Amino acid sequence: MTAETFEFQVEASRLLRMMVHSIYSNKDVFLRELVSNASDALDKLRIEALRDDSLDADISDLHIEIETDKDARTLTVRDNGIGMSREEVVGLIGTIAKSGTAEFVRKLEEAQKAGDAGNPASAEALIGQFGVGFYSAFMVADEVTLLTRRAGEEAGTRWTSTGEGTYTIEAVDDAPQGTSVVLRLKPEDTEDRLFDYTAPWKIREIVKRYSDFITWPIRLVEAAPEGNAENAGEAGDAEKGEDGGKPEPETVNSRKALWARPRSEVSDEEYHELYKHISHDWTDPLETIRIHAEGTFEYQALLFLPARPPRDLFSSGRRGVQLYVKRVLIMEECEELVPPYLRFVKGVVDAQDLSLNISREILQQDRHIQLMRRRLAKKVLSTLKEMRTARPEKYAEFWREFGAVVKEGLLNDPDNRDAILAASSFASTHDAEGTTTLQEYVERMKEGQEHIFYLTGPSRSAVESSPHMEAFRDKGLEVLILTDPVDEVWVDAVPEFQGRTLRSIARGEAEFGTEEEKEREKAERERQREEYAGLLAWLAERLGDEVKDVRLSSRLTVSPACVVSDSGDATPGLRNMLRAMGQEMPEDKRILEINPGHPLITGLRTAHADRPSDPGLEGMAELVHGMALLAEGGLPGDPARFTRLLAERLERSL
Repeated sequence: MTAETFEFQVEASRLLRMMVHSIYSNKDVFLRELVSNASDALDKLRIEALRDDSLDADISDLHIEIETDKDARTLTVRDNGIGMSREEVVGLIGTIAKSGTAEFVRKLEEAQKAGDAGNPASAEALIGQFGVGFYSAFMVADEVTLLTRRAGEEAGTRWTSTGEGTYTIEAVDDAPQGTSVVLRLKPEDTEDRLFDYTAPWKIREIVKRYSDFITWPIRLVEAAPEGNAENAGEAGDAEKGEDGGKPEPETVNSRKALWARPRSEVSDEEYHELYKHISHDWTDPLETIRIHAEGTFEYQALLFLPARPPRDLFSSGRRGVQLYVKRVLIMEECEELVPPYLRFVKGVVDAQDLSLNISREILQQDRHIQLMRRRLAKKVLSTLKEMRTARPEKYAEFWREFGAVVKEGLLNDPDNRDAILAASSFASTHDAEGTTTLQEYVERMKEGQEHIFYLTGPSRSAVESSPHMEAFRDKGLEVLILTDPVDEVWVDAVPEFQGRTLRSIARGEAEFGTEEEKEREKAERERQREEYAGLLAWLAERLGDEVKDVRLSSRLTVSPACVVSDSGDATPGLRNMLRAMGQEMPEDKRILEINPGHPLITGLRTAHADRPSDPGLEGMAELVHGMALLAEGGLPGDPARFTRLLAERLERSL
């Protein structure tokens, strides 16, 4: 049939041009990517065949084959997996329509300009991170041909490109099920022994390094050399067939499930490659977690804590772990095995007694699945707690990236709430750089302190400069600094820790010290209330539409005023977060607190007592309230009026 020629989109052309002219020294990653794609195709066919009995597909001998041909200077990677339809070829191979490609190109260009592109780790991270592994073939090939047929369909598709701006697509009637990728290798690579991808030893080396753990057999076969054996040279690393022609395939991967092997027999590098294979993240994981459960229900698990969050961490992307039953993959992303707040965890769970054709509906109700889910969550949380003590640098790196997600569990996993709190850490006024646990906070509490104090805000600097912190700082009382959006919510869902209630210093009355100190302060406050009764009443009247009450403050030492929420009211941060999610809450008036020791407030009290009808004082109530709002990062109700009043007051003072 006639082949049609298409042009690559702009981003695809830029990407291919960079791949073709790549200066990466570690070109071996292209084979890892092609083998990984082939493995995914076999996994998908196995799952599809389990779900659809009518699927016309041969699954009797699923495998990956790598064929080298030194004479033709080609390398072929083929599988008999799910294959692709013409539409999938156009959408996935021909156009690079996936999100993130533009960012990949930008980062690749930056790496080349910075001279980092030759770094193998840089190459692996960039290629794997953005899911453009197929195109890495152009680092070693001057032409790539893909032949594929989707299982259950009659016609196949051939895609061919030299990576120079165009590609051709044509229909093929007799294409085998699955996908084959033929690379016509660049002459300079086949001439360099270190990059001779037609040499069987080189293929074995790459497969052993990157793909030894893959479940499916990876078979290496050499094309029969031209001429007789005398001029075949070193072409025959594998044994020849009985007829003296094409050698018999050689399985070059061990296919051993790493999670089933003793820890002493598996290297960290092997664990890391498994993680990279299943997560498509080409940086090493921070932590590897092994679980082996025996008894009435047996299963094994190998979980990984990543070093960096995926781009879709807060959106609907890939999540869940791979679910195997007796070494057979039945679900690539089993969300039911990990709670949502651990959605970043990657890994493998291999159960012994589940049905091979288990569905998501059955999973949600299956008792064994629920038992495994609880056990996996507890193990991850206990590992985090242990990391904080034994490997604090790793823990700090993890918590910086994933702490906000873990704290979601305080809202939706009450059964594990204590374990989540034990694994969590928080910024605090105790340490300007590090974090603290609630247990450590409680151990440092002062005599007479009944509550665990905290303050939420958009950033550490905003919280530390808040007027609410003044008296707590002066009295040396530690305050937790909570700056993640989820902090606005979970603090209300966690009533106490070890009998100590969590209390926001921006809510309710501020109470400090021992009972004797509280009694002294209460008596002093009563005296001041009598002294300031007239001013408080006047301010309350002037601001009646804006505030719930006006009272003297025991939390201010420097600022003239602040606004606080009543004990049961929502904070402004929570309101803003809910508003951003499209949820509106009825507005609660807040309380204005004034500092009886501040010169502005004492001067205002004197002026009001001496000249209660002075029109020049009328705007002062609004100015005091507006300044209090600004001090906590808010805005006056009428910013234009506030600005005008302030300008008039400044003009009068001059």
